[in-house]
Amino acid sequence: MKNLAVFALFLTFSLSSFAQDVEDWDTDRIHTLFNSNPVRSSGGYGAVTNKFTSINGQYANLVEMYGGWFINHRFLLGLSGAAVTNDLPVPAEYAAIPGENLSYMYGQFGLKTEYVLGSNRTFHVVFDLMTGAGFTLQYDRYYYREYSGSHRDRPYNDDWFFVAEPGVQLEVNVFKWMRFAPGYSYRAVYGSSADGLSDSKLSGNNFNLTLKFGKF
Repeated sequence: MKNLAVFALFLTFSLSSFAQDVEDWDTDRIHTLFNSNPVRSSGGYGAVTNKFTSINGQYANLVEMYGGWFINHRFLLGLSGAAVTNDLPVPAEYAAIPGENLSYMYGQFGLKTEYVLGSNRTFHVVFDLMTGAGFTLQYDRYYYREYSGSHRDRPYNDDWFFVAEPGVQLEVNVFKWMRFAPGYSYRAVYGSSADGLSDSKLSGNNFNLTLKFGKF
């Protein structure tokens, strides 16, 4: 709750600071680091994000891909999917197969929205939100190794829950068709019942680097 309260205060401050003169900005051209271009009434873009976070007290590298319809240079309506790419070892006491070295998989997917303040500016602020489903499971990350027995590569202890992830980005118009957006988000998980993974162990801060490609 403390993280959410700090995040809410930060959003409020940023919104009040950047919204003052957005309406007065040149709305006929999109400005980038190198030039300016005529605007479109609407478009669309896709994005890839690398999130630096933690799950169960361990470093987690979460890769997200999302995209959608960009309406009136302000609002993105789209879909998102993300998953952990590095090894998250399962503590021995929670392993679905006693004595085996298993790993946690974490993933999430759902509705993705972004609200952009001053999209025509070279530098501007974006508020984003992902809401949807998340899942965890245990699996043998090194299933290709030779084991005695069978079905060593099948997933175990799969679990589903609700995820909400609000965030904020500082976006840079690099080219007409590409934008770079470092940012911060907070992943809030509700309803996890997986062995060794409570809501609090799955929730956490994310520091993000995002590249966006499309028609802005």
